Amino acid sequence: MNSKKKIILIIVIAVLLVAVVGFSLNQTQKNVVAVQTAKVALQDISSTVTASGEIKPKTYVNVGANAFGRITKLFVQEGDHVKKGQMLAQLENVQPAADVAAMRATLQSNQTDSAAAEANLRTALAQVNSSKADAARIKLEYDRAESLYKSQLIAKADYDAKKAAYEVSTAVMAQDQARVAQARAQLESAQGHIGQARAQLLHANDALGKTSYPAPFDGVVTYLPVREGESVVVGIQNSQGSLLMTIADMSVITAEVRVDETDIVNVKMDQPAEVTIDALPGKTFHGKVSQIGDNAIVRSSGLATSQSNTSSQEAKDFKVVVTLTDAPDTLRPGLSSTAKITTGTAKNAVAIPIQALTIRDKQDLEQQIANKGKPVPNPQTTPANAKKDKEEIQGVFVVGSNKKAEFRKVETGLTGTTDIEVKSGLQPGDEIITGSYKVLRTLRNGAGVKVDNSVAVKEES
Repeated sequence: MNSKKKIILIIVIAVLLVAVVGFSLNQTQKNVVAVQTAKVALQDISSTVTASGEIKPKTYVNVGANAFGRITKLFVQEGDHVKKGQMLAQLENVQPAADVAAMRATLQSNQTDSAAAEANLRTALAQVNSSKADAARIKLEYDRAESLYKSQLIAKADYDAKKAAYEVSTAVMAQDQARVAQARAQLESAQGHIGQARAQLLHANDALGKTSYPAPFDGVVTYLPVREGESVVVGIQNSQGSLLMTIADMSVITAEVRVDETDIVNVKMDQPAEVTIDALPGKTFHGKVSQIGDNAIVRSSGLATSQSNTSSQEAKDFKVVVTLTDAPDTLRPGLSSTAKITTGTAKNAVAIPIQALTIRDKQDLEQQIANKGKPVPNPQTTPANAKKDKEEIQGVFVVGSNKKAEFRKVETGLTGTTDIEVKSGLQPGDEIITGSYKVLRTLRNGAGVKVDNSVAVKEES
C-alpha cells in the first residue's frame, strides 16, 4: 500500500471517529433541558394587600336644610376654618319669629289668668271658712231654741225663726263650697293653658332655631354649593333636601379604601400601611388600619349586600379605613389614594422567587421516578384511582449534583411581591430552577438539565 492510500485511509478513519463521537454526544444531550436557576437565600419578606380609594376626614357632617326658606345670609366661604357654635348661615325667619312673639304673649296672658284664678280660689276658700263659722254659730242658737221650745219656754214663732236661720246658713255654706270647687277648676284650666302655651312656644322656638345654622364642631368648610338669596327645601320621604355645606374635622385624616373579598381575611386592626396620593406623586404617607367593614359591597353598584334583596355573583369588596399619622395640611377630601397594607412580615426567612413554585400530580411524580425522568404513557384511569390521580403536590425543582432536576415538596408561608417564604423542604444555598415558564410547566422529575442563566441576564438588562 503506497503512502497516498495510507493517508486516505487515515482520513476516513478520523472522519468516522468524529462522527461516532458527535453521535454519542448528540444522544447524550438529546434529553437535556436548558434552564435558569437561582440560589435559595435568607431575606426579609413582607406580605401586602393593595387597595384604592379616596381621602376622607374621620369626622365630617353634611349640613342640610331643616326648614323651607330663602338664605338671607352666609357667614362663611368654602375653605374657611370655623369654631364650634359659630354661625354659618341664616334663613328668612320673619314668620317663625312672629310665631314665637305670639306664643310668648299667649303664655303671658295665660299666666295672668292663672294668677287671677288662684286669687279667686283663695277668696272662695275664705268665704267658705266664714260660712262655716256662721253656720256653726247659728246651729248653736237653733239647738238652744229647740231645747227651750220643747220646755215651752219660748214661742213657736221664735223657734221657727231660729230653724229658718240655720237652714239658710247651711245652704250658704254649700253654695260657698261649690264656688271653691268652681274656682279650683278654673285654676287647673288656667294652668293647663299655661302648659299648652309653653309647648306651643317651644315648637315655635324650634322652628325659629332651624332657620339658623351654627357649626357643630371645629373644622373646615370643605363644600359650599349654595349662595345668598337661594331657596332651600327640607327632604321629605324619598326626596332629598337641600345641602347647605359640608364641615370636616381635618385634624384626623383617613384613607377609605376597598379591599377585595379574597384579601380581606388577611387584614387586621392596627396593621401598618403606606398610602400614596395621586395628587402628590413621589410621596408616601404612613398610617394604621382603624376600621374594617363587616358588610360586603358590590363592586359594580357600590351598594352593600344587605341593601339588595337578590343574591349576586359579582365581585365584592370590603371597606377598610386607614388613619394617617403624618398627613400634611394640603390634603383635601376626595383625593384619590392607594393603600398598601402590610398583613405580615418574616425576618431572615428562607425565600424563593414565586415563579419557581410549581404543581405536580403525585402519581405522575411516582411514575417519573420509576422511569428515571423518561416520558411515560398516560395510564388508564379507573374510578378506583381517579381521586388519587388528582392529588397534587406543591414544590420546586432542585438541580442535583448529577445535573438532574429533582422535584422537592415544600411548605410555603408569606407571599411577598416577587418572593415567597418556604417553611420546609429547602435550605439556604440550594440551587432551584426558576425558568423558563414553558420549561417549568413541562419539566419532568429526574430530567437532565443544563444551566443557562445568560437568558435571564439578557431579559433583566
